[in-house]
Amino acid sequence: MGAAVATNIGRGTAVIYQLISLTRGRGRVRIGLRDLKLDLEIMKTVLRLSGSGTVQILIGTASYVGLVRIISVFGSAALAGYTIGFRLIIFCLLPAFGISNAAATMVGQNLGANKPDRAERAVWTAVWYATIFLGVVSVIFLAGARPITGLFTSDPEVQAFAVSCLRTVSLGFVFYGAGMVLTSSFNGAGDTWTPTMINLFIFWVWEIPLAWWLATGAGFGPRGVFIAMTVSYSTLAVVSAILFRRGGWKSKKV
Repeated sequence: MGAAVATNIGRGTAVIYQLISLTRGRGRVRIGLRDLKLDLEIMKTVLRLSGSGTVQILIGTASYVGLVRIISVFGSAALAGYTIGFRLIIFCLLPAFGISNAAATMVGQNLGANKPDRAERAVWTAVWYATIFLGVVSVIFLAGARPITGLFTSDPEVQAFAVSCLRTVSLGFVFYGAGMVLTSSFNGAGDTWTPTMINLFIFWVWEIPLAWWLATGAGFGPRGVFIAMTVSYSTLAVVSAILFRRGGWKSKKV
């Protein structure tokens, strides 16, 4: 309960700070009462884009619930190890999320300026940054998984699963960094349905059945789930790269 209360306080404080910053106008953007007016056309556009974007995020995050269900078959130690490993993974992916959001912004700005080639160059530059960063994180996890997970548990059984999660999933980090940037770039171009369908295919049609088969049918146990995550991240990057290079996103209209 304490963690839940702290989460609300932390996020609530961040929102209050944002509101104060925007209303004071010390930055590039300032919001006043005169700006709070009803614009149905803009609202319609925002709802259209956010609707598919919401589904896109829901598809990706809900798939992790499916993985938890598969992991739970193997007991509380496996579930605890997965939770520790996955939390560490998400923490280290946060900077890559920032890079992918920056790429989406660059795509939107350059397409708005009728410079699609510059938008594409910006995306591939962001791909390199994300790939290099997550590549370094991958090496750290592969080499230091045991002492890192040891900071969060003293149970040797739980730690064994956490180490397996970190080391296995980190093998796909390089690919996932590229996939994150590329799928986010579609959003920046106003093409929110392409990454939505990619996520639906990768995380539900491909990852969940593969994780179930590897974990239960092929006899890999919890490690089968970790392998499925790595394979799905790699597939995400390949599929996104193929669709991105086709260039259909350059002609999308918001």
